[in-house]
Amino acid sequence: MMKYASAKLLIVFFSVLLSFGLTGCDKQASTQKFHSTDITGVDFGKDFLLTDHNGKSRTLADFKGKAVVMFFGYTHCPDVCPTTMSDLAQAFVLLGKDADKIQVLFVTVDPQRDTQDLLAKYVPAFNPGFLGLYGDEAATAKVAKDFRIFYQKHKGKDRESYDVDHSAGTYVFDQSGKLRLFMSYGQGAEIIAQDLRAILNN
Repeated sequence: MMKYASAKLLIVFFSVLLSFGLTGCDKQASTQKFHSTDITGVDFGKDFLLTDHNGKSRTLADFKGKAVVMFFGYTHCPDVCPTTMSDLAQAFVLLGKDADKIQVLFVTVDPQRDTQDLLAKYVPAFNPGFLGLYGDEAATAKVAKDFRIFYQKHKGKDRESYDVDHSAGTYVFDQSGKLRLFMSYGQGAEIIAQDLRAILNN
């Protein structure tokens, strides 16, 4: 099961990178060097309409003036999601006061199980300022399509014991709301902190 999921995630990761290459970047793209993939100028991932774990409707405009880190996952995820969220939490520690200028968003790809209450317990456990976002099946499918995120249920023994294969990377918007970076899974807190600081200073 885990070998299958890991292989699937690798395929998804390289597919996403390929799609960036095919899309192309703006000729005016920043010359700032990042550890992550600079996707400045891509023509997707422009906005979303979801609900946060406090019950408030959210769009990208709500976070204008902050850099936004957007990760797609689910609370029952056994490895990629808790690892990524833990790395982001540690990166915030490394960033110190600069972390106040960044908003982390955890977008669930499992609306069937990830209720508002569950997200409200899971996401802030990594950092009180992190927000969980959710929508119904249609809204989830739309935002995943808009951000070129793959997700698919992998059948379990019963209706509630399935896993979800999903894209493992993380998007970063700059403070003006422009999509700038794709962070691959497993880079670690130090690299994440360096790239986020670069985004803030760019």
